[in-house]
Formats: sequence, C-alpha cells, structure tokens
Amino acid sequence: MNQRPLVLFLHLSKSLSFAKTSAACHVTPSSLSRVIQRLEAELGHKLFERDSRQVRLTAVGEAFQRYAQQSSESWALFKQVLQVQTEALHGELSLFCSVTASYSFLDEILGMFRRQHPGIEIKLHTGDSADSLERISAGHEDIGIAALPEQVPAKFEVLSLSSSPLVFIAPRQNKLQLAELEIDSLKGFNRVPLIVSESGLVRERFDAWFRTLKVKPNVYAQVAGNEAIVSMVSLGFGVGLVPQIVIENSPLAAKVKVVKVAHPIAPLAIGLCVLKRKLQNQLIHAFWMLASQSIANKQL
Repeated sequence: MNQRPLVLFLHLSKSLSFAKTSAACHVTPSSLSRVIQRLEAELGHKLFERDSRQVRLTAVGEAFQRYAQQSSESWALFKQVLQVQTEALHGELSLFCSVTASYSFLDEILGMFRRQHPGIEIKLHTGDSADSLERISAGHEDIGIAALPEQVPAKFEVLSLSSSPLVFIAPRQNKLQLAELEIDSLKGFNRVPLIVSESGLVRERFDAWFRTLKVKPNVYAQVAGNEAIVSMVSLGFGVGLVPQIVIENSPLAAKVKVVKVAHPIAPLAIGLCVLKRKLQNQLIHAFWMLASQSIANKQL
C-alpha cells in the first residue's frame, strides 16, 4: 500500500509550508502540489487554503489530518504485528527533551536500547522542555521528557524520573552593577533585571510566586529554554529562575551562583511521557519497557 501521499499530507499539515515539506521529504514543490491536488480531487473537498502569504488547513483538512494520523499509526502497527517475535525490530523512534535532560536521563537508557534493538533508528530532538507534552500530543514526537504539571492529562502515560528545586541564579561576579542584591528580603526584585522562560511550567510558577508575594517583577528578557537563561545570567544580563538540575549539568555553572530566597518555589517533577494509545506500537512499547526497567533498577 502506498502511504506516501498521507506522509506528505501529514508533514505539510504540520509545517504549513510547501517549501519546508518539499525539502524535508525530498520531493519537488510541483510534485507535492500534485499529490495534494489528487487527494483533494479524490475527497471532493479542499484540504488547504493557500494565498501568497500563508497556507492553512480547512475544516475538512483538519478532519483528514486526524484520519491520516490514525491511519499512518495503524499501518505502522500492522506491519510490526506481522513481524515474527524473534525477528529484530526495525523502524524509527522519535524522542524530544531539553539538552540538559538528554545527558541527565537518557544516556544509560539509550545505550541499553541501542544494544538490544540495533535496528531501531533513534531520532533525538532537543528544545525547550515546555514544548514537550504539546509536541507529543500533536504527533511530532513519540516520547518526551517533560516537567510535569500537577494534573497530567489522562491521555499520557508517565514514568517518574526525578524532581528538581527551582532556584534563582545570579552572575557570580557583580556584573549587574548593583550596590546590593537584596533578593533574600525581596527588596531588590523591583529593580533587579529578571530573565524568564517565555512559557511553560517554570514561567507559570514564576508568575504565581510574584503574585503571591505582591511584588512586581522587573522582566528584562523572555527566552526559550533554561540553558539560554543560564547563558544570559552568566553574561551579567540579569537574574534568572531555572531548575537546579540545569545548573548542576551546565558548563557555565562556575559563572553563576544560586541565590537563596526566603520563600522557596515548589520543585519540578520530571517524567518520561508518551500517549497511552501509542504504547501499542511495538517500538515505543519496547523503549518504554526498557526505560521502566532502568528506572526501577536505580530505585532499588
């Protein structure tokens, strides 16, 4: 069965760029356009609205995206079921996490997995951990490491990895040129430049903490990723809030210092996450079982 049209449609439905999909899927823009036109002709409905500025899904396109995603997953699962159990597993597995999480949690798991399943290609994507659950939910990734909200959506299966305090960090040298950094008493927060995450659980706790203390933060910059916050703090641009595990694993750890505050912020729970329905996929299930075993062994 030719799944190529669905593969191309799915990529385009997420990238919303004919140029990006053409490059990523190694097909010419004209060929891609013909594939989409044939799908639209077969369905009798337009899948995309296109103009000189943007590409966007129609209502039918959004419905077809859900069908195509389910069809693609079902086809992959069916092919795997046909494999004899003694056969080696083959295919691709996509993982998403922050740079810090990649070497804090995945090193041992990926090493074991590679030895047991050499036929499975691992695609490791790194970025802001705040995006992890959303990327898994949207089907961009199979598995991810994320900071866990108090109520994890029921559609996710989670393996607890660790927890990390949230700490304020400042440049080790007085690059802020302030007479005194009075963070302990909160007197300085209305004048200290603060570097914060654009979004995600750390940003939510940052905002909630300041609201509770009735202090208006002086936000200097909003960035994506905790590693970027550490970098900007080390250069003297301001004070930042990051998980302690990021500092412990940062090459810039010697250039920043943790500043204690009178009212600590609740620590982050960190977990390995996957959509429950995707655990039917043999590749994902194999990784999940090995990760479960590795985590259980560490807890003994």
